[in-house]
Amino acid sequence: MTTEVLRYTAFSDDPAGGNPAGVVLDASGLDDAAMLRIAAELGYSETAFLTGPPQGLDGPPGRAFTLRFFSPKAEVPFCGHATVAASVALAERIGPGELVFATPAGTVPVSVTDTGSGLRAVLTSVEPHTEDIAGSDLAEALAALDWPAADLDPALPPRIAFAGARHLVLGAATRERLAALDYDFARLEALMQRLDLTTVQLVHRAGPDTFHVRDPFPVGGVVEDPATGAAAAAFGAYARELELVPDEAVLTLHQGEDMGRPGVLTVELRPGDRRVRVGGAGVRIPA
Repeated sequence: MTTEVLRYTAFSDDPAGGNPAGVVLDASGLDDAAMLRIAAELGYSETAFLTGPPQGLDGPPGRAFTLRFFSPKAEVPFCGHATVAASVALAERIGPGELVFATPAGTVPVSVTDTGSGLRAVLTSVEPHTEDIAGSDLAEALAALDWPAADLDPALPPRIAFAGARHLVLGAATRERLAALDYDFARLEALMQRLDLTTVQLVHRAGPDTFHVRDPFPVGGVVEDPATGAAAAAFGAYARELELVPDEAVLTLHQGEDMGRPGVLTVELRPGDRRVRVGGAGVRIPA
């Protein structure tokens, strides 16, 4: 039986922008090895695989699913852009509305709306948190990136942030520092494996609620992720916990510009709800 692999981009309404993801809407006949093989052959940073919902998952009838994510090298616990891609692909077939996914990181609700110019998906993260990074680990990360410590933004202190997957957040003092990304792939990968990091979230603050971000992803077998929803959710939790933004805020993250695949991610923080909402457009990539 041939498995249909769809191709969508997330966080852009242009197939040439955002972050491309593979989507397999019916992975019921695939084992882990087959899913990893498909993800590796496709070569995108992640591919989403959907099956029926587990028993007990509370969701709208016919709109609840199990969702797993594979990079070309391994399964990852959560992937925001592949969630958006899968949600848009589903909405094209069953209509916009509410979806619920059981992921390895936990239950992730998604709301898909038709904006009139295309579909937009907003995911709600699992409960997030942040933690300190040891000085020796920070030094190793900077060495792998070839970033002098003086190039860090002191207003964006280094932290590890989690909202479904773990990301090291590092603030770049200038946009030029962020643009000049040329790192030691093997060295950074080794550190990330040891710290169980999915990406390194490199951030430059361009305004009160506007940020430019980049995400090295060597543990997934790719140099850089063009638009990273999981890291955006983690960053939203980071920004709130460090009181860098109000408790109620909408942040705009620009990513992919330096790769020639510009995308826009919206991060919403709501008072009284620690979870983070990440939204963006999605569109199918023509065959």
